[in-house]
Amino acid sequence: MFKFRASIAAKLVLGYGLLGLISIVAVSVVFYSGTIGVIDQDIDGKIEAQSERMMENVGDGSLIALKGEVHRLLTDGIDNDREIFQLLDADGAPVAGNLGSWPRVIDGEDMVTENVLRYGRSTTGRLYLRPLIGGGVLIVGRDLSEEEAVREVIWRALLAGACVSLMLTIVGALLFRRSIEARLGEIRRTAAQIEEGDLSRRIPISGNDEFALLNRDINRMLDRIELLMEGIRDVSNAIAHDLRTPLSRIRGRLDDALRHEMTVPRLSGAAHDAIDDIDDLIRLFERLLQIAEAESGMRARLFERLDLARVVADIGEMYEAIAEDSDIKLMVDAPQSLHVDGDRNLLASAVASLLDNAIKYAGPGATIHVRAGLYRGEASIAVHDNGPGIPDTERDKVTQRFYRLDKSRHMPGNGLGLSIVSATAKAHHGQLVLEDGAPGLVARIVLPLAAL
Repeated sequence: MFKFRASIAAKLVLGYGLLGLISIVAVSVVFYSGTIGVIDQDIDGKIEAQSERMMENVGDGSLIALKGEVHRLLTDGIDNDREIFQLLDADGAPVAGNLGSWPRVIDGEDMVTENVLRYGRSTTGRLYLRPLIGGGVLIVGRDLSEEEAVREVIWRALLAGACVSLMLTIVGALLFRRSIEARLGEIRRTAAQIEEGDLSRRIPISGNDEFALLNRDINRMLDRIELLMEGIRDVSNAIAHDLRTPLSRIRGRLDDALRHEMTVPRLSGAAHDAIDDIDDLIRLFERLLQIAEAESGMRARLFERLDLARVVADIGEMYEAIAEDSDIKLMVDAPQSLHVDGDRNLLASAVASLLDNAIKYAGPGATIHVRAGLYRGEASIAVHDNGPGIPDTERDKVTQRFYRLDKSRHMPGNGLGLSIVSATAKAHHGQLVLEDGAPGLVARIVLPLAAL
């Protein structure tokens, strides 16, 4: 019983069944009212009209005249198998008619349905009891034998239809429940397999209904979770690998200082070297935290409407001196306003990272062009250098954390710059696109424009 109460599918089936039952009752009532109800109203109207015509035909309304009218109607051969006429005098004694029994006249009750004897046969009749001015009662009615037969046929048809509809409702409810449980079962089985550690499992998608949309959303979430988990594993492996070298270097220098003559200059030099290496490690962890913060979406609540062209112009102005010292020509092009919703500091840091990479890898004598503008209907920040660029086969890898090209391993750095830029772009619902600059590289941050 508890399982039934806790089952959403069972509750939906119960509601579906009750709704079907209510629908059957409502349809039956409407159908009955539209058939038997109309027939009853038509009979009552005909009886009252017949009574009015009789009174109009007799003129003075005397019992003798009415007796002759009743006799005429009973012998005219028109509808004689169903019509009922009975005339009673002031004492209730029969004067003329075809009834052997009739109901007692009650004040305020003129149209009744009663069992009567008509030509000696018991039948159900619809009777109009009309008191006469001079005393006596005129009874005009119709034999309801045919209507009762029709009523019985309709009742049987409604009962049969209700039974069939109820059976179909029950079958439909069970199929509905099985369908829901099957779709939910797919989600539960996939969740169980993921819980066991298989992050590659996905929920099958069929159709385009609400369950299919939900399954797509869950699969996208699982893709994101798997990507983050792989990133965590890669980061853990990369940190373990990259920390080993500087930590071993720090330990080696300190151990070397302790093994030899411990003079103040030697110990001071070892301490300074260790501090420099530790500062490098601190910067490494700060950049990792910056990536984690961008990917988590924690800064989304700080988003504001800002002009991307202004951000590019400010960062370009800040890097002019650095580029000049490195014998690099830096050109900044931000001719028009580009409004986006974002975090100014994160976007400025991303542009600075792209310029750092361009200055570092393009080399002396290179030209770097920074431009803010539209790209396929979206806002774009493009940093184009004419340096050696990145091979096509490596472009999808350089945004991974700690990944470095073989030719750049001798240069200072930790392989996190493009990872930070990519994470920042995704945090702003955009993307980092790397293209062949022919020559060099075009690193482009593409962001959606702010809504008007």
